[in-house]
Amino acid sequence: MHENAEIPPHIGWIEKLGRELKEYAAISLYLYICFAVILLYKIAVLQAHGVVYAPYGLAAIKALILAKFMLVGQATKLGERYREKALIFPILHKSSVFLVLLVVLSVIEEVVAGALRGRSVATSLSEFAGGTWLQILAETLLLLLILLPYFAFRQIGEYLGQGSLRRILFVEGTTPPQHRTR
Repeated sequence: MHENAEIPPHIGWIEKLGRELKEYAAISLYLYICFAVILLYKIAVLQAHGVVYAPYGLAAIKALILAKFMLVGQATKLGERYREKALIFPILHKSSVFLVLLVVLSVIEEVVAGALRGRSVATSLSEFAGGTWLQILAETLLLLLILLPYFAFRQIGEYLGQGSLRRILFVEGTTPPQHRTR
């Protein structure tokens, strides 16, 4: 996950494209892992009840679509309120705003996909997220639980400075700099 989506204006379009593709890949991978685990759990529960359910490509497709929606939201500076408040506020706000964005765009995507298959809007909406209000609520809450750590990582990364969180997590040891021996 890219810590600082701000791209300086002096960077060429090829480098901007490269950064955008890396950001897209990182978001897609994160969402794919989350959706695949949820899907695995759903498959296990259904198989325990004798129901065969194996939509293996669903997690990847959903991750790719929602990652693109997230990039569009980030590019339009969606959810940038509360930047001067304690970190919890922009994290909660961005997660909530992006949750609404992703649910609305997912509904629109479902209706368009249904229309391409010759289904009515009502039929497409009735199949959204499993079709029952409980399933829609569960899927929405799971999506919120996926977005919270994503935006926490991004907000903390921005607060620490570009590359700092990544360096702390993936490069440096666990001993704080002031306690290291040279």
